[in-house]
Amino acid sequence: MILFDLDKLNKIVSELEDKQNEEGFWNDQKSAIAVVNKLNETKGKVTSYTKIVQDYKDLLDLFDMLEPSDTEMMELIESTEADLNKNIQELRNILLFTGEYDALNVTLEVHPGAGGTEAMDWAEMLLRMYQRWAERHNFKWQVLLYESGEEAGCKSAAVKISGHNAYGLLKGEKGVHRLVRISPFDANARRHTSFASVNVVPEFGAVSDVVIDQKDLRVDTFRSGGAGGQNVNKVSSAVRITHIPTGIVVSCEVERSQLFNKQTCMEMLADKLMQRKIEEREAKMKSIVGEQKNIEWGSQIRSYVFCPYTMVKDNRSGYETSDVFGVMDGDLDRLLFSYLETEAYNHGHE
Repeated sequence: MILFDLDKLNKIVSELEDKQNEEGFWNDQKSAIAVVNKLNETKGKVTSYTKIVQDYKDLLDLFDMLEPSDTEMMELIESTEADLNKNIQELRNILLFTGEYDALNVTLEVHPGAGGTEAMDWAEMLLRMYQRWAERHNFKWQVLLYESGEEAGCKSAAVKISGHNAYGLLKGEKGVHRLVRISPFDANARRHTSFASVNVVPEFGAVSDVVIDQKDLRVDTFRSGGAGGQNVNKVSSAVRITHIPTGIVVSCEVERSQLFNKQTCMEMLADKLMQRKIEEREAKMKSIVGEQKNIEWGSQIRSYVFCPYTMVKDNRSGYETSDVFGVMDGDLDRLLFSYLETEAYNHGHE
């Protein structure tokens, strides 16, 4: 259930407009921009709702004027109804993004669980799934780190996905993903179960208040393990930074410039430290990160079954589909929104 409180939204609009009219409002530009963005976002919800209500009333008026033989009027009613349903669904989707950081870009990481080549291939499949999803939404996709497996797949990967509400859409992907299939790496064609973990970190950027002490860092350089041939591997341009107090490790090999890779690593580290800081605040924990789980049987958030039947099932929302190949090709939205709707329902009943 998605709760829509028009009176509350109108109150928020009034309060934000009062803030905007305060003397010296623009003295703190960072704060002022946040207020303006929140005001525009809230006004947009109210405007969308008001239009839907008016369109619904117009539709009822059309029904009152309908004559049994009036095919043109019936076509107009069907078209108006279709537009109304589309606008209602769009508003429902907008209302799901209520988190403080939902609008931000994300860094998405994929790591295989135990299982050698089979698990690494599964991690590669998941990475491609998210890439295809990003392409469907015209989101920018940038590989920050890619470490190939010995035979196939990847040992580790990190990508940056940029687009409006990227974090809001993908935050539910954090967790363990389970694959069941006939392994192409098994000469006896036996069925295997593999696991991979996905981590999603908001790109906090200007909203971050983390300060990093250079004395707390260990910086290592190494040769790129990703695609690119000899030009990439001639020099040790890839960078790995370890934050000694927390043990957090970030790596980047996106460019041949060591300086650029180090800067990207520092941004990734700041995001992870900011996320850790937020997680430590009890009031924020539920909106940022779920329960930490091992990459093993029984801890998965979603299962992808290729054999003996085809099915993808989200263990939290209960949503399932038999179109496993469509999902693997990036058709993820129904899964993503089913999770967000479940979270909205749960929060509405707390």
